[in-house]
Amino acid sequence: MEEMTRIAILGAGSWGTALAIRLAKPGRALSLWVYETDLAESIAHTRINPLFLPDYKIPSSIQVSSSLQLCLKDAEIVLSAVPSQFCRTVYQQMLPFLRPEMVLVSATKGLENGTLQRMSAVIEELVSPLWQPRIAVISGPSFAREVARGDPTAIVVASHEKNVAELVQQEFSGPSLRLYSSEDVVGVELGGAVKNVIAIAAGVCTGLGYGFNTVAALMTRGVAEMTRLALACGGKRETLAGLAGMGDLVLTCTGELSRNRSVGLKLGQGQKLPDIIRSTRMVAEGVITTRAALQLAGRHQVEMPITEQMNLVLHHGKDPRHAIRNLMERRLKEE
Repeated sequence: MEEMTRIAILGAGSWGTALAIRLAKPGRALSLWVYETDLAESIAHTRINPLFLPDYKIPSSIQVSSSLQLCLKDAEIVLSAVPSQFCRTVYQQMLPFLRPEMVLVSATKGLENGTLQRMSAVIEELVSPLWQPRIAVISGPSFAREVARGDPTAIVVASHEKNVAELVQQEFSGPSLRLYSSEDVVGVELGGAVKNVIAIAAGVCTGLGYGFNTVAALMTRGVAEMTRLALACGGKRETLAGLAGMGDLVLTCTGELSRNRSVGLKLGQGQKLPDIIRSTRMVAEGVITTRAALQLAGRHQVEMPITEQMNLVLHHGKDPRHAIRNLMERRLKEE
């Protein structure tokens, strides 16, 4: 029997845990790195992640540890699912244990504050002084709970190296998870990041009591906004019309499991952002990405009115109702 590729997954939030459950196969060496030592010990003993995905059993074949060195030992694919603001720190800690032949895959949907970099760019910046890394990114409409449950799910893997994308596609695809390959790393990553901002706006609309008309309009203009930014940064229009763009946007703007939509919903209902953030351990990437996406748009002179209004609501205390009204009262123009 052909030996299966050894995979290390970094980050035991709901997404990392779900990917570990879905990628576990008989005979495959798979490790899951957990930041908190006590949580790692608990998961290793009970095979349950009580904080982020308590309803799904983690297969006993998965090695669970808080040691990066142990998890990365002999790994051929390293899949990172840590929040965007921790990506740089985790990779800096990983550097001594990485090897040139490893394929480094990012499953994080966000931009780094300050640098405005996509996760693949952060990884390349850190690793390229040592060797030219083999990098891929995955994104698409994929709620962690449904992936863990085994619901049929389709996502995209992108890499500048076609053979790298195809390797990840072959290794990750299975009966309930289908991967499409792409060479548009920029489009896939920006689609995955900016759709979270639009999802917060969609949640705001619902929280304010607006109906399907409003959310449909917002989503459609959101795709236009995402596409403008991606094109300005070197992405492809068709990527934003596919799974990593429109597909993920539909899911995140309408699905009740969406963390970003939930944040917007509560904002629309009158709750304050600090209270919303305190009430959950889950990371809503859109809160951080909103500011970074707006700065990136400014750098490329791209108009992003929805992102601009969400930035004012999230970080400057603007009344959500006024934000939506301002979007409706913008200068009239062709579609």
